[in-house]
Amino acid sequence: MRDLKIPEQRHPEKARKPDNAQPKKPSWIRVKAPGGQGYAETAKIMRDNKLVTVCEEAGCPNVGECWSQGHATMMIMGEVCTRACTFCNIATGKPPEDLDVFEPGRVADAVAKLGLNHVVITSVDRDDIKDGGAEHFAQTIRAIRKRSPDTTIEILTPDFIRCDSSVLEVVVEARPDVFNHNLETVPGLYPEVRPGARYFHSLRLLQRVKELDPSMFTKSGIMVGLGEDRQSVIQVMEDMRAADIDFLTIGQYLQPTPKHHGVDRFVHPDEFAAYEKAAYGKGFLMVSATPLTRSSYHAGDDFAQLRVARNKKLGMS
Repeated sequence: MRDLKIPEQRHPEKARKPDNAQPKKPSWIRVKAPGGQGYAETAKIMRDNKLVTVCEEAGCPNVGECWSQGHATMMIMGEVCTRACTFCNIATGKPPEDLDVFEPGRVADAVAKLGLNHVVITSVDRDDIKDGGAEHFAQTIRAIRKRSPDTTIEILTPDFIRCDSSVLEVVVEARPDVFNHNLETVPGLYPEVRPGARYFHSLRLLQRVKELDPSMFTKSGIMVGLGEDRQSVIQVMEDMRAADIDFLTIGQYLQPTPKHHGVDRFVHPDEFAAYEKAAYGKGFLMVSATPLTRSSYHAGDDFAQLRVARNKKLGMS
């Protein structure tokens, strides 16, 4: 494992204040409205099991495509986040309730009913809980394993920044197949975009996952179009590789409402292709970089390719 020794002041960007005047959406960012039988069936399973999805809460542009195929990213630990990131459309404030002890079982039931080969579990931030919800993640993983032993599990976790460092071990010991934690943006934009988080803490979290279990895939992602420049994105790639992260996602930021951080620009697909090429050149096993890329978009197919890439790197057939 390479040591993560990164100076604190390497990125020159200045945080940008929200700009409510969005540039016009180009043709490559537009998607069809959700609907159809598959979409309705997925929605019914979510409602019947009283589950929350980040697909709806975050206003994901791919919800129609994913739900029509029976894929949904389930969001545990409630609908209210204790952070106030300026890019995110999830409600923020003091969560009105404790964790639901029956939620892991309901998630496992939904995974079984959907017949998922691969599932993504994420959550709101719960800084009001001592372990940040680490044990709840672990219980959810174990419940899915018991009900659907052949389903591979990807988790997208908070940063656990206010918790004892040992809580990470609780999640890793539950053995998810992919441990994802998004950096979201370049460090120079953190004060404006992700004020409750710390860039180097998030990097260290992912590096620590690898130290605890070198066989576990790690994944992280960023958005572009928030005001970053190309060099800062390239630097984030290098920082991620120093932390031994396997899988990188890069997608276009879309402003959820006028009160959220403004879109600085819409990045052309050719630039995404250039980022993908650069990332593979830096040693990532898997890269997804398109305007509509999101952490869980095509996650199952990407996981299959990720395993193939690792086997190839190790010289296995």
